[in-house]
Amino acid sequence: MLRYQRAGKGALVALAPALKGGAFSVILTGMAVFGSAAWAAPADIRTDFNDADILVTLPQPALTRAPLPDNAAELADTIQQQILQARRDGDPRYLGYASGLLGQWPEDRLTDRLRVLRATVRQSLHQFDDARADLQTVINTANDPTQKRQAQLTLANLELVQGRYEQAAVQCQALIESSPGLVAHSCQAQVQGRTGQPQAAYQQLLDRTRAEQRHNSSARLWAEGTLADLAAQLGDARARDHWRFILSQQPDDLYTRARLADWFLDNNQPENALPLTEGYEHVDSLAVIQAIAMLQTNHHQANAMITRLKERFSEARWRGSLLHERDLARFQLDVEGQPQQALSHALANWQDQREPEDTRLVLRASVAAGEDEPANTVRNWLNQHRQTDSRFPETDS
Repeated sequence: MLRYQRAGKGALVALAPALKGGAFSVILTGMAVFGSAAWAAPADIRTDFNDADILVTLPQPALTRAPLPDNAAELADTIQQQILQARRDGDPRYLGYASGLLGQWPEDRLTDRLRVLRATVRQSLHQFDDARADLQTVINTANDPTQKRQAQLTLANLELVQGRYEQAAVQCQALIESSPGLVAHSCQAQVQGRTGQPQAAYQQLLDRTRAEQRHNSSARLWAEGTLADLAAQLGDARARDHWRFILSQQPDDLYTRARLADWFLDNNQPENALPLTEGYEHVDSLAVIQAIAMLQTNHHQANAMITRLKERFSEARWRGSLLHERDLARFQLDVEGQPQQALSHALANWQDQREPEDTRLVLRASVAAGEDEPANTVRNWLNQHRQTDSRFPETDS
């Protein structure tokens, strides 16, 4: 007999703008938008269980099907909560629940807010073209200026994630004109940093952040996340301090936790990366970082962790539920020592996502595999955008 245990309801926490998935996010209407976040893997497949064993704990939406609200505002609140739950727990199943509810809602009854929320879900599920279409519709037709600004910021994020910097700059500039402040200027700083001006972008945003006295505001945290990314790009150790500040305010920010742990790996401090990953082994990106840190520190549980990750990625591919190939590629490159396989997955990922982590992974896998063509393609793309990054030493090859 297979038994299911209800999960506790759990209070939702407000995600600050700094809790971003690679590019940036913001709260304009009480919700956060993200680029590519850290996702938890599906539970392992088990065959050695007793009749009374609890094999999996299902979230509440999987156990009870609430009726579809007949009020657009109520539906939007529900979708927003599911997005926030997915981001807080690193659990993409909540995105599936949100997508299912939205799929039942008539197209002609979509409000601007529902379109923005649907775009956020679609982007998180890597349905980038559909997300872009929803956001562009809101930008072109919205009567609510708040929702229009939210759509502009979400679209700027999407364009940054995909390396479409000219298009991102258009949306950031529109935000500066309509809603100037740390959020809009952080948006602009991200574009500047990816297009040849990281030092100027960092200093200008740092000055603006210091002048901002609302130290606990979400806009401040959002700017701190952008400053951390820019500092890391510049090879500036202040990246660590920016990320630490965010975690002091939002310890469950999975993106920042992974970026700080990664920074410690890059700076030959794997012993400092390990505590940041403990208790987060269910999140793929943090689990891979933990495995790498364990290898580098000769941790006694390294082999067990690697075995679990092998099974996890194998099962995710078998299920067809591998949402992000970046983590698999990095595992193959840095843990299994399979550069050719890693390069294949890194290239597939890079077709849709071109954040610095994605770009660096292609370069590293190309060099390790002895494949010049993919590395040259990436280098040409970087040169086209005048993008430099201290984490890309392979560009000197």
